[in-house]
Amino acid sequence: MDDCEYPSPVGTLYLTADEGGLTGIWMHPEKTEDFPVLAQAKLWLDSYFSGNPEEITFPLNPHGTAFQEQVWEILLTIPYGQTTTYGAIAREMARRCGKEKMSAQAVGQAVGANPISILIPCHRVVGAGGKLTGYAGGLDKKSWLLQHEGWL
Repeated sequence: MDDCEYPSPVGTLYLTADEGGLTGIWMHPEKTEDFPVLAQAKLWLDSYFSGNPEEITFPLNPHGTAFQEQVWEILLTIPYGQTTTYGAIAREMARRCGKEKMSAQAVGQAVGANPISILIPCHRVVGAGGKLTGYAGGLDKKSWLLQHEGWL
């Protein structure tokens, strides 16, 4: 495993990777090793924080349960500058699993376990009525990211 730091407007971010791709972006330090994908992630973050995010063309390799990874796939479909709700993701997960209902709380836990913040845009998930709720980095950072994307 590899890692590096990235200075951002929301504080120092810690990027981690393994041979499979980017494994995490953290707002606190984690022990890791060095891989070329980290330089690609830094360039993407440069483009994001300059207001011109590019398409992610390098591999992401987050590790979680099958349920978490399915939720993270849905997060990747939320367009820049837009949001969705935990309930909407729960409905999509229920549809994908062939179930009538899915717990928004379970979705919230999976969103909160996202190890690649910003690139897998968990900050774009809000509560019912657009209420800002939960963010591992803090609601101030979630608010900043959404303002940066022009949502707030």
